[in-house]
Amino acid sequence: MSRAGQWFHPVEASPEASIRLFMLPHAGSGAIIYRDWERLLPPEISPQAVTLPGRHNRRDEPTYEEFASLLDALHEAVLDDLDDRPFALFGHCLGAQLAFRLAIRMEEEGGRTPIMIGTSGWSPEGFFKPTEEQSRMPEPELIQWIKKLGSFPAEIYDNPEMLALVVPALRSDLRVAAEYDDDGAGVGCPLASYGGRSDPLQEHADAMSHWAGRTPTYLGHNEYPGGHFYIDTHAQAVTAHFAHRLLRIAATQPA
Repeated sequence: MSRAGQWFHPVEASPEASIRLFMLPHAGSGAIIYRDWERLLPPEISPQAVTLPGRHNRRDEPTYEEFASLLDALHEAVLDDLDDRPFALFGHCLGAQLAFRLAIRMEEEGGRTPIMIGTSGWSPEGFFKPTEEQSRMPEPELIQWIKKLGSFPAEIYDNPEMLALVVPALRSDLRVAAEYDDDGAGVGCPLASYGGRSDPLQEHADAMSHWAGRTPTYLGHNEYPGGHFYIDTHAQAVTAHFAHRLLRIAATQPA
């Protein structure tokens, strides 16, 4: 969906929108997971989905395998793309991890910061964390393992061409996620969390409750029927909930 070398799809934000939204995908994927969001979000919000190097139309670019270097590159890409409009971040799984740490990084640097974050399918505590060794499993074992975890959409597993595109990027993203260590940090902006009621990657029942201690303005957790990829079938509900809160927060921002 994104042009080669381009981090965002669409490449340009809508000039009519008053708010921008950067959306980060789960491990192994790219902008395509947010393919319906542009039509689901109100026109006041301009969504731009991120495609990391090494997948989709960026598959000829080397992937990142270190969390710090990926965060550095993503930070630079977002800063370079910002304009005067307020912006928000939304991420699913690894994307939630990156959105959270990107917001922390921006706040630490004292420059432009998001006015809201949405985190889906991940929490700093109580969620599955891969190991570097797991990222290097032989492909048949890797596929069976991620299938059991439910950490990829079901239709991928029976499509050899899709698997050939997905597995290399997935291995890199697993190594990135394996490097992440929670340090208890939080953000200053409002945060809303989302999840699937039967997500197999959620190891502790109270995992999402930990978000309340990571922001002074926690907007609550919304849970939907389904597993890790509940977001595919409940995109309309998630976008409606997130957009309502984002527009309300944007209305309080200074002109």
